[in-house]
Amino acid sequence: MQQITIISGKGGTGKTSFTSAFASLARKAVFADCDVDAADLYLTLQPENVTEEVFPGSYTARIDPGVCTQCGICREHCRFDAITEKENLFVVSPFSCEGCGFCKLVCPEEAISMEQSNKSRWLVGETRFGPMVYATLGVAEDLSGKLVTLVRDKARALAKEHHKNLIIADGPPGVGCPVIASITGADKVVVITEPTLSGIHDLKRVVELADGFGTKISVVINKHDINPEMAKEIESFCRQNNLMLAGMIPFDAMMVEAMVNQKTITEYAPGSDLAEELKRIWTRIEKM
Repeated sequence: MQQITIISGKGGTGKTSFTSAFASLARKAVFADCDVDAADLYLTLQPENVTEEVFPGSYTARIDPGVCTQCGICREHCRFDAITEKENLFVVSPFSCEGCGFCKLVCPEEAISMEQSNKSRWLVGETRFGPMVYATLGVAEDLSGKLVTLVRDKARALAKEHHKNLIIADGPPGVGCPVIASITGADKVVVITEPTLSGIHDLKRVVELADGFGTKISVVINKHDINPEMAKEIESFCRQNNLMLAGMIPFDAMMVEAMVNQKTITEYAPGSDLAEELKRIWTRIEKM
């Protein structure tokens, strides 16, 4: 079973558009949207028969006002300043509480309990190209890395169940914990970049990160014609670092039109030069 993760050093490079196009070209594949903070692959792939499950999140302290004697010990020991006094009652700010449970430990009246969040969800559905797993992280929730890992685990289970030999994952942007969770154990990483100063800066960061995992890396330059000189600089960077440049895509409004119509570019304009180039890029990635 092969796992390919599409990532980008920054947001807005076209990562999800490329992932959906690759989904339409792949055979016997399962799809995973690992960008749990802002999942949007489902907008194009339109999964049906969706099942939804709760992802247990982090813990938050809760003070029982009927038991609390307002001694203030919990507030004195909270290093995150999450406990404040309001109308002669001690309350916990859910946005400041880190869920460490120390306030519960020191409370002499046992007035504090730890409640686990249930705001986040992970979902499974069937798309026109194959099964898909995705998730939504609740507002102000953490543990995004763990949720990404769960999405990937469910994708592997689906691949085994449906006898699929490929998992294509739409990863999150950046180089943080969710990105690390999305590329750990992946066989191939495809980095989507753009010919801008911020694009090449973040490309270098994410390549350095992926290289640390010993993963095969290929690069795709999106909208290469908006800045040809910077595109050449990215090409040079790829040669110097033995990275496969899988291809370059020019700016084309059809990419936006396809998204508006909830289709991949290979469906929306199957005979276009853009679609043909995407097919060539996908073939190179498969053979890498």
